[in-house]
Amino acid sequence: MAQYRKKPVVIEAVQYTAPIYSNIRDFIETFGDNPNEVLVKVFDDPNENRNISNMSGTSHLAIKTLEGNMKITHGDWIIRGVKGEYYPCKHDIFLATYEAV
Repeated sequence: MAQYRKKPVVIEAVQYTAPIYSNIRDFIETFGDNPNEVLVKVFDDPNENRNISNMSGTSHLAIKTLEGNMKITHGDWIIRGVKGEYYPCKHDIFLATYEAV
């Protein structure tokens, strides 16, 4: 078994504070991307209103990643990767992996 160290890479990230996600929309727009193409509303109740601006009830916010849609929860960080992709990261993993520059 070999050991590897993560290369030092500066990333851009924003933290999700549920149910407010306007900072995530602003973050995505900063890079010229369309939030409506990156964010997804996931439903536990198939009869719920599908308008993404209504995050109450049994809906959850998800983000489209290279691996498919990933649900994001309060406290998760949304990271923009080195190739312009977006993905979520749990708060404890974020703190263990990244530091402010």
